[in-house]
Amino acid sequence: MRVDVLTLFPEMFTAVTDMSILRRAHEKGQLEVLLTDIRDFACDKHRVVDDYPFGGGAGMVLKPEPIVAAVESVLERARADGFKDSRVILMSPQGTVLTQAGAVALSNTPHLVLICGHYEGIDHRVTQLVVHQEISVGDYVLTGGELPAMIVIDCVARLLPGVLGCPESLADESFTAETVLEYPQYTRPREFRGLRVPEVLLSGNHGEINRWRRGHSLRRTLEKRPELLRRELSKYDRECLALAKEDTSDFKSLRKEGF
Repeated sequence: MRVDVLTLFPEMFTAVTDMSILRRAHEKGQLEVLLTDIRDFACDKHRVVDDYPFGGGAGMVLKPEPIVAAVESVLERARADGFKDSRVILMSPQGTVLTQAGAVALSNTPHLVLICGHYEGIDHRVTQLVVHQEISVGDYVLTGGELPAMIVIDCVARLLPGVLGCPESLADESFTAETVLEYPQYTRPREFRGLRVPEVLLSGNHGEINRWRRGHSLRRTLEKRPELLRRELSKYDRECLALAKEDTSDFKSLRKEGF
């Protein structure tokens, strides 16, 4: 997969592209992230990319010429490199909120172009001329589209085949095929500050472990995101949930003294 990012601050993206899983994906040739400075396509020697909004109002608006020229440039370069299917996405608070299902759909597109807005927004003609889709990462306001673009890159890239060392991890995560939250995870040591790992996880009985995990996934979902459960629970799920509700090892039992 190739991801072209159009931004005023390309240096910000080293925070994600040079680290951890995304760096390994790049080294393996599974992910290529190319950064384009929108200022390089400005129409004047001072590299001005913004102007006052028509009709008045506070702040500045990104001009259409440099952004459209930048999009056309990266699309032309991608076509020359054999990418026939491209999707241009504007990171915008007015866009569709990103979900795991949306990330899966994007991961099946060989070439993504992410436009990072700034200031009071971008000239609407950019959206009319070159944007296929607008994406938001939540109902809050950020200073620019760079952080949302990083989120898109991260959640999409990790879905690519071979990027994660353990593909089974994807199947067990929250917000995958089924909308329930992930069960609690534990590792060594077996006891920490008086809190022990649940015995069932140490038993080696995979049937009981699966029941425990399923029950705690449902319990977490009901406690934290009940709106995600839109169907009636099966008999198996009800049994697992009942066992989870009886479990006293939940982390909430810890007295957080000093916090």
